[in-house]
Amino acid sequence: MKPYYSDDLVTLYHGDCLAETAWLGADVLVTDPPYGMGYYLHSRAGKNAAVEVAGDHDTTARDSALAAWGKKPAMVFGSWRNEKPKCDQVIIWDKGDEAALGHPTFFSAFEEIYVIGKGWNGPRRANVIRANGLARGGAERKAYGHPTPKPTGLMELLVSYAPDGVIADPFAGSGATLVAARNIGRAAIGVELEERYCELIAKRLSQQAFDFGDAA
Repeated sequence: MKPYYSDDLVTLYHGDCLAETAWLGADVLVTDPPYGMGYYLHSRAGKNAAVEVAGDHDTTARDSALAAWGKKPAMVFGSWRNEKPKCDQVIIWDKGDEAALGHPTFFSAFEEIYVIGKGWNGPRRANVIRANGLARGGAERKAYGHPTPKPTGLMELLVSYAPDGVIADPFAGSGATLVAARNIGRAAIGVELEERYCELIAKRLSQQAFDFGDAA
């Protein structure tokens, strides 16, 4: 299949990652798949304008992609609410108090990142990461029009720990993994099911200025 977008570092395909399998030739998986949250973003414009995450009714898409990926290194986002894949470590992404927007007293302000396989390297640090920019209600969602974007700075940090080789993201979404890989000079291959998000990713990647985010 012809790429939807391609440059010196990043190649993006439009389609189902189980059918468009170029990403399986990469070396390290860093992805934010649908993980069974039934995510549904309501809109003031009414139900017909609400945004859903495709395939988010269960973990089938995630689990099928991981089965196809095999035993190569992977970092995969998920939630404590659902069964996690077999992994070697769990990173906690602490979204901070801003995640409380519209939520009751005790709100979920973190997501899990499952680290699979060996070869991850970088400075020693705790497995709790505090990053600015939110997946829900934050500036990145407003800027990119995707319901669950990840902060570019967070993805840069994760990718910086990846073993050598090409980064794969078969659930490219708003393109944060691909942009992060490009920003730090790593080659990457992405696949995205929805064409409107492929267009968004292509626009982000074609910008002359690098797209930076914050992470700590």
